[in-house]
Amino acid sequence: MEIVSTNITRATLVQVCLLSILLLFCNKQLYAQQPINHIIVKDGKMMIELSKNISTASLENFITKHNLQNLGLKGFIEKHATDSLHKQGWKEIDKGNKELFILSMSFSSFDRFNNPAENLMFSQKNKDEHTGLFPAVSSNIIFGYNKFKNINPFEVNDSIVTFFLKGNVKAKKVMLAGSFNNWNPNALSMIKKDSGWIANVRLGVGKYWYKFIIDGNWTIDHDNTQNENDNQGNINSVYYKTNIVFSLNGYEKARKVSVAGSFNKWQSQQLMMIRTSYGWQLPIYLANGTHTYRFVVNNSDWFADPSNPNKVPNEFNDFNSVLSIGKPHLFVLKGFTNANKVTLVGSFNFWKDNELSLVKTSTGWQIPYVLGPGNYEYRFIVDNKEIGDPSNPLNIIGEDGKINGYLVLEPNYTFSLNGYSSAKTVSIAGDFNNWNPHGLPMKREGNKWVFRLHLNLGKHLYKFIVDGQWIKDPYNKLWEQNEYSTGNSIVWIEQ
Repeated sequence: MEIVSTNITRATLVQVCLLSILLLFCNKQLYAQQPINHIIVKDGKMMIELSKNISTASLENFITKHNLQNLGLKGFIEKHATDSLHKQGWKEIDKGNKELFILSMSFSSFDRFNNPAENLMFSQKNKDEHTGLFPAVSSNIIFGYNKFKNINPFEVNDSIVTFFLKGNVKAKKVMLAGSFNNWNPNALSMIKKDSGWIANVRLGVGKYWYKFIIDGNWTIDHDNTQNENDNQGNINSVYYKTNIVFSLNGYEKARKVSVAGSFNKWQSQQLMMIRTSYGWQLPIYLANGTHTYRFVVNNSDWFADPSNPNKVPNEFNDFNSVLSIGKPHLFVLKGFTNANKVTLVGSFNFWKDNELSLVKTSTGWQIPYVLGPGNYEYRFIVDNKEIGDPSNPLNIIGEDGKINGYLVLEPNYTFSLNGYSSAKTVSIAGDFNNWNPHGLPMKREGNKWVFRLHLNLGKHLYKFIVDGQWIKDPYNKLWEQNEYSTGNSIVWIEQ
């Protein structure tokens, strides 16, 4: 849970507190007429009051309305699971109350805020939003596919996807909600057809969560086998707007055919292809970048795509097919014109030293390679000798202790640390570089140290390393405790 700082006046604070007390009094008088399900501010505390007979639909609507997906309220109501609540500073009070669940959190429980009155307005970071837990397109999501039990995948016409709910023809009202409309339960009505309900949604390529709301009851798509837990007690159906179709002609007598590649860590039983009149196919979502793959027939016969001329050698003295999506980056190694062979390895190809051979030019060596937005480590191998990139001013010590060039494509965030003018070295480490103890070297600009990175949307943890000492960001009030009780600073990247 994040507290968003606002410049609220003392007069406004008094009004909010008086209004909250009035609401509490009124609600107690009206409880016999309607259930109490609300959030109030009282005695310097944030309080949630929920009727003990609250319906599942009402609870879902309450959670959505107030953006409380990460509190685990469903688990608390249904199983009295309190771990998620306690972890975020909430406690159950007045346990003897026969009518209400009452949860309370003191403002002072957030020790990163000096004046709770100036930080009264609470905002739950809605991780289910299109720009929250995941965007439609993210380098965190490398691939995805759809798998339905009793119906074909949703019909797609250009950017319009037709969502379909089978049956339920006696329902009076069906709505569609998902990460594409911020889970608004009232925004998208479905239209009744003979065999079910449909709704047309304009979607870009990528991954989405969704649910149906049938006469007020939230439900997953039971024809869709792709469901995910959002780690907050909610199960959502998953849909991918695909951008690639793998096709293999022939092999009519094969029992099963699959595709395996670098995008799914070469798992041969995961991406099963669908039999067609001419062979086999599988629509899939793939993120921008370079991907290698092979087809697998009957779990044993592996081979490259016969219709794709782009191939790279593999460790089995054979070839993998290559599929590139996006714009290429040109890797250049100047000099070394007397070398016999130069190859490129990096985090983008799992450091495989047999795939990417550079082409000799009049001034050195080069190779174009398609990469999506992100941060990458790489090095060259010149006649079996590994070196960093001499022309790249940013070379770092990798986790394996070797010198690697560091490449940032489409940076979207600048880390900065003011002061520390006498420091000899300042670097940054976080979940974006696996907390590499050597960190990423920051550069002195004026009176601050800076480093520009590409960060995926969502939450990131980080710390600065000043002359070998790990510190939280002294100018960032957002932080959370870690296993060493030293804390990590937090940055949220939003679209």
